[in-house]
This record gives sequence, structure tokens and C-alpha cells, in this order.
Amino acid sequence: MAAFGAGRISREALEALYDGAVRDTLRRFEETGSPVVTDGEQRKPSFATYPIHGATNLAPGGVTIPFKDGHTRQLPLLSAGPFLYTTFAASYLEGSQKYATRPLKQAVISASALSLLYPASGLPGYPREQFLEDLVRDAQTDIRRCLAAGVTVQIDFTEGRLCIKLDPSKKLLDAFVDLNNRVLAGFSADEKTKIGIHTCPGGDQDSTHSADVDYAELLPALFRVDVGSFFVQLASEADRPRVLKILGAHAKAKPDRRVFVGVTDPITPRVETPSEVRDRILEAAKFIDPANLGSTDDCGFSPFGDDTSTSRDIAFAKIQARVEGNAMASQQMGI
Repeated sequence: MAAFGAGRISREALEALYDGAVRDTLRRFEETGSPVVTDGEQRKPSFATYPIHGATNLAPGGVTIPFKDGHTRQLPLLSAGPFLYTTFAASYLEGSQKYATRPLKQAVISASALSLLYPASGLPGYPREQFLEDLVRDAQTDIRRCLAAGVTVQIDFTEGRLCIKLDPSKKLLDAFVDLNNRVLAGFSADEKTKIGIHTCPGGDQDSTHSADVDYAELLPALFRVDVGSFFVQLASEADRPRVLKILGAHAKAKPDRRVFVGVTDPITPRVETPSEVRDRILEAAKFIDPANLGSTDDCGFSPFGDDTSTSRDIAFAKIQARVEGNAMASQQMGI
């Protein structure tokens, strides 16, 4: 990707490399025995900015995200209207569905994250409400095209805990939940069973941006999001039983929702053992009905395209441990 950006390789050469990476990811993912796979987002420049990649109405100077290790990521700002997606996530499925033999899950970025692109000072001739209407329309299209392709969808909401850090009053968090529900209002109850939302404290270059924010501040609002599944970072949490108790209370209040708890930590190089994964699932089953419980990885292994902190071998070893540990826990619980 860097070589293409610098003009050292052609678009055709880059596409061939993408295609090879997707094939390799799907092959290795399926070899783990995972019943659901992804293409590893191999073609995305980042999990957050793929919808605006190549857009010409952007300027620098957007929200800066500081990570614990001192590095930062900065979003761009919209410099003029209208706001339009340049890329929809379903376009990546055209490459991955050619090779996948198991059901696929496709990640999409939340509308709330993209809402940060609108400048606080506004834009002449393009009011914020018009921007939000355009954003909601394209965010719905992003999800709808994935569902139409026959895959399940995960909305990435990593900014959930972060926005509490930015605004401890939680007004921003409430606005984010309302905006995401505005997007979800365009889908039927059956479609929502195929849509989930992911939360984590970030995982870029083996560092987090909001792990110091108490989950108790986020989870009540998170469970107001009108989706069928919740994917919750948990393996790296300092006090898992405390968080599980809160999760369990919300899960009990909404017994038709599924909760996938994180059992592997992508930002640590040590590979969890299947027994560790099993024990984490059994721990979660004390608080959450096993019929509605699933396992997941805490976060993506490389959310940004230039993050090389985790090797592919480590990533697939962790996934393999998760699959095996999940099977061990299922057998022990008799499900």
C-alpha cells in the first residue's frame, strides 16, 4: 500500500497483492475450524476511514486520538459538502466471497465515528443536519449491501469508551447511541438479528486509547443500541468478573440479544492456551445464559493498515486457541 501510494507499483500489482492476502487469510482462518470467517479487512486502509478513502473534500486537523504508548491517530475533517461514501464495505466481499467456503462476517464503521468528520465550526451551505442525513443514508447502504450479500455485519464502535474520556458528561455518548439507532431504524427486526456492535478500548500498535474508562460508564448506553449481538472486549480487562456481572445484568434484561465476550488479547504477543480460553468462557457462563453466549477476539489484530505490531502467525494461533477453547467449553457445558 505504501509503495502504491509512492508510485512505485501499479494498481494492478497492488490488487494482485490484495487478492493473495485475502486468499491466504481465508485459507488460514478456515483451517482454524472457525464456523464464521472474515477476509481480515485486507483491502482497507483502516477500519475507520475506508468509506472516505480517496475523497477530495477532506482536510487535515480532525479529532486526535491519543494512545497510551504516546502515539496518536488523527481523523481528517470534511472541508465541503456533500458527504458521500467513496467505498462501501460490500465491495470487499466481491473479492472474499470467491474464496470463502464458510459464512462471512463483514465489519463496518459506525456512523458515530464518521460524525466526527464534521467540523465544529460548521460548513457554509452544508448544515450539520444535512450532513447527518447524508451520513445515515450511506451508513444504512453500507450495512444493507452487506446483508444483501448474505453475510452478517459487525459495527465497529471503538469510540464508545473514548468519547466518555472526551466528554465525561456522556452527552456525546448519548448522541452517538442515538445516531447509530437512527441508522438501525432502517432495518427490520429480522435484519437486526444479523447485525452486531463491537466495543473495545482501541488496539493500535499494541496500545489502547481508553482502557482506563470504566466499562460501567459505557455498558448501559451500549445496550441501548438496537442490534442483535454485542461483541465486547474482555480478555485484557483488569477485573473481568466485575464487568461480567454488569454484562450479565444487561443480557438478562434483553434475553433475545447475544453477547460475544473477548477471550484472546490481540495486543499481547503471548498466545493464549485453549484451556485459558475455555476457562474464560466458563467464567462468562456464570453471568450470561450459555444459550446467548459466544466468544470473540478482543479487537482487530491490525485495525490500521500500517500496524505491523502483530504477526499473522500469532494472530491465527490466537484464533486457533479460541476455536479449540470454545469447543472445550461447549463440551463441558453440554451444548
